[in-house]
Amino acid sequence: MEMNPSDPIKILSVDDHPLVRDGINFAIQSQPDMVVVAEAADGQQAVEEFRRHRPDVTLMDLQMPLMNGIDATIEIKRISPAARILVLTTYSGDVQATRALKAGAAGYLLKGSLRKELVQAIRDVHQGRRRIQPEIACDLAGHFDADILSAREIEVLRSVAEGCSNKVVAGNLSIAEDTVKGHMKSIMAKLQANDRTHAVLIAMKRGFLDG
Repeated sequence: MEMNPSDPIKILSVDDHPLVRDGINFAIQSQPDMVVVAEAADGQQAVEEFRRHRPDVTLMDLQMPLMNGIDATIEIKRISPAARILVLTTYSGDVQATRALKAGAAGYLLKGSLRKELVQAIRDVHQGRRRIQPEIACDLAGHFDADILSAREIEVLRSVAEGCSNKVVAGNLSIAEDTVKGHMKSIMAKLQANDRTHAVLIAMKRGFLDG
């Protein structure tokens, strides 16, 4: 479907880094079929600007102060179930992508590819299509049947990643040391890790410890 230049796609740009927003503005200003109508530097502001401007497409960062991009996406979709949100992030792990898509995002792009793919991705999302970067889609497919770590397992693994022993982890979480050992055994089985360090590395790569 041809876009009508007289009726441009209204865009809300959300990122806590001004330089990123400037880069998005630069990419969009030369496009006759789209215009940035508002910007936001955190998730709470994103929700406020969405209410005010009702953009056609929201470009959403994930890691931001006050409210992260996933929570902001959930709130915006609650306000308007038809809202179209395209996540722009540095996080390539399948876990973050899964969370974003479950929250209602229609697309997921890495910031490193913005120059090549952003403009067409905005058009695709505006027309009701999903846009997920091929390497992200491949990663999602590769872990489709993988077991998901529980919230407690993520807490344990985050402490292990900080260098804490089982005893210290147990004290921090007010659980028995044997319970920590049980969690670590489950974590390594789910992640198919050889040891604690390997489990941490896999969890970091897939995005379990982000956010």
